[in-house]
This record gives sequence, structure tokens and C-alpha cells, in this order.
Amino acid sequence: MYSIVDIETTGGSSRSHKIIEVAIVSFDGQQIVDTYSTLINPGKYVPPFITSLTGISNDMIEDAPSFEDVAQEILKRTEGQIFVAHNVNFDFSFLRQEFGLLGIKFERKKLCTVRLARRILPGFKSYGLGALSSALDIQIQGRHRALGDAEATAKILGILIEQDKDGFIGHSLKKNSKEATLPPHMSKEEYDELPEKSGVYYFHNDKGKVVYVGKAKNIKSRVTSHFTGESGGSKRLFHENIHHISYELTGNELIALLLESREIKRLWPEYNRAQKYTSKNHALYLYTDRNGYMRFTVSKMQPGAHALASFSNFQEGRSYVHDLVKKYKLCPKLSGLQKSPGTCFDVHLGSCDGACEGKITSEYYNVRMEHAILSIDSEKKTFAIVGKGRSAEERTFVLIENGMYIGHGFTDHFLRAETFEDLKGRVQGYPDNQDIQKILRLYLKQTNGDQLLYF
Repeated sequence: MYSIVDIETTGGSSRSHKIIEVAIVSFDGQQIVDTYSTLINPGKYVPPFITSLTGISNDMIEDAPSFEDVAQEILKRTEGQIFVAHNVNFDFSFLRQEFGLLGIKFERKKLCTVRLARRILPGFKSYGLGALSSALDIQIQGRHRALGDAEATAKILGILIEQDKDGFIGHSLKKNSKEATLPPHMSKEEYDELPEKSGVYYFHNDKGKVVYVGKAKNIKSRVTSHFTGESGGSKRLFHENIHHISYELTGNELIALLLESREIKRLWPEYNRAQKYTSKNHALYLYTDRNGYMRFTVSKMQPGAHALASFSNFQEGRSYVHDLVKKYKLCPKLSGLQKSPGTCFDVHLGSCDGACEGKITSEYYNVRMEHAILSIDSEKKTFAIVGKGRSAEERTFVLIENGMYIGHGFTDHFLRAETFEDLKGRVQGYPDNQDIQKILRLYLKQTNGDQLLYF
């Protein structure tokens, strides 16, 4: 037995919006045997655009029952049955959220009639409920009302059951099939072929355009995580826009991070937010105070001033200075990390020997500062980072020349290069930028077992 469900809501996300109508159509595989429909008072305002779409106004729901009032009826009507909806994860996420607020765990086997129709009835221009119903000559009595849409979905399911010659519906109900988890338009075959290896993956829309780029240590696992959990609002729109997936293996996470950053800037995907813009708006400067102590300060970039390092934001620069203070036993106050009028807080902890209150001479303190400055300059060396490749016979290498990222490449396991120029001839060149520098700085700090070859 199938429970075909449709809901109307105050908006697209189950985390911030509520159900205003629910309908459940009981279907035995051949015909509708029972129907249930009710308006629900969501306890919040119904926006005008929802009223315009559904015809459900605030006056209509004023005396309607709350979800808690109808919860047991919904549980009873769906218990032991297969939960079916057109784009099932939308309807299911709202009901699961509402039941969760009541302390009830809502779990049902699910079927998505969008995914089923794309497989069993290929070739239609659109698989939206209205377009598909029209193509199948199904009349919807009350479009964008829960009962009308649920009854139309039931009729679609009946056609799908009749046309399912390969047993795809039964396959979809298996626990490991992922059919009810994947986006409605994404190919299960493409998903099944995803590797469990490091790389960069690309989500494409119906026209083949890349709408999202991501990186992963395990591509299949990371892609799967996109489609589990709550899928309302912008995330639901994101899912509905995914039609295809492609990938590129990188061998290790560092290459994946570098390639992802480059591809986001190159392709400008609609659903990526981070790394689209690169802005070096803060820098690390050095000055000597009136008492002769060399001091660090992080501030907005000053045209014409010599910067020791640059950062995309103040916090990144502050974190960088914090590492220098810790490594070279510098005074946090003289390094711009503390603003107290007296001595720095670390004096009381015993981790600062009192440069901020003149307990050690500027000459003695400045020796440590010079070591810290040398360490910054040493980051501008020429070297290669060698790492694991895409197979046991392969290695990757990332080239840094005078502190600037040149690019990366692949070579055989026994890396043979007498000069830096030898490696440059094998590299795929990529532009350097602040995001790349941040990736490299963090990765070198962690080391991750990679080999550094200096030239």
C-alpha cells in the first residue's frame, strides 16, 4: 500500500517555515482507496505570494487544527505504507521536522515519482508535476492544493507501476539503492560510478553548465553527504538544479584543494560562495617604537608601504602573528595581539618575559624578532611539495618559486628532477592568489607526510 502525500507550506525551508495543508491519498497500486486532507494552522503568518500560489489565506487557517492536533492521524495513515511524493524529500523533510518538534521520530520507506518517471518514462521535456500530468493527460483538480496534487501524483504512480517492466520501483525501495536520497534529476548510474578517492567533483545543470564545484578525500562519500538531511529552501533548489556529475581525480587532498580553488574562480559556479572573490585587504607590517623595540602590526593595506605578508582579512593576519609569537616567544602586546594599557596578560602567566614593561632590553628582544622575520622570508623559498598520486605508480608535485605558486603536475613514482626547471617543464600552470597562499600555508603547517624538495 502506498501513501501519496502532498503538502503546502509557508515557504521552502522546513527549518524556518511551516505546513499549512496536508493531503494523504491511500493507493493500492491500481486505484485510490481513501483520501485525507486538512488545512493546518501554522502559528505564523502566511505570506501573500503563498496565498497567491495556493489560494490559502490567513483567514482560512485561523480556525484550522495545529499540526499536533492531526499528528496521530498522519502517523496512522502512513504507518506501514510506502511514502510517495513528487520530489519526495521536500514533503518528507517538513513532516519529519514537525514530528521531531513533538519528540516523534518519523521514518518511512520513500519513493520519488520524479525519479521514477525519469527512469520509467524517459523523454519528457519536463518532469514537474504540472507538465508531467499534462503530458500523461491527467487532470489536476486544484493545482497547488494538497489533495489535488496528491491525487494527480497517485495517478502518475499508477502509470509508473503499469509501465515498470524492469522492476525499477522494487529496486528503488531497497535500502542501499539511494534512489529516494539523490536529487530528482540526477543519474543513479553516474552516482554509482563515483570513485572513493581524492579529487574534485562538478555538479552540472540540465544544459551542462557547472553550478557547483567541491573537493573531497572521498568523492563518493562527500557527494552523498550533499543529499542527506534537510533539503528545504535554497538547498532544495540546489538539488533540483543538479542533472549530471563529473569529477577529476587528484591523488591527494592538497591537489584537490588547489584545483577546487582554481576551478571556482574559473567557472564561477552559481552555488559556490567561498573563494569566488580574492581580496588582499590586510597586511603584516614592521615598525620600531620609541623605545627601540621592533613590533608587528596587522592593518589594512597601505599603498607604498612594505608588507611582510598579506592576508584576505584581519583575523587571518592575527592568527598568523599568533603563531609567530608562540614559536619565537614574542610579546603578544608588542605584536599587536593585546591592547591592555599596562603589561600584557602573558607576563602573569609566565609565557612573556616582560618586553612590554622593559624587563628585557630592546636589543635582546629584537634578536627574536629578527628570527621571526627571517622565518617569514624563508616562506618565499623555491621548492616542490611531493605527494601521493592517483595510483601506486604515480606521484604529484606542487611547485613554489620564490614563495609564489607556479602550478602542479603528475609524474612517475620515482621523481627524477635535477633542477627546478626540469619540474617546471612538466607542470600544469595555475595562477597564484591569496586563497592559494592560504591553502599552502595551512597545508605546510600540517605537513601531512609530504616531501619537500628545495632548489
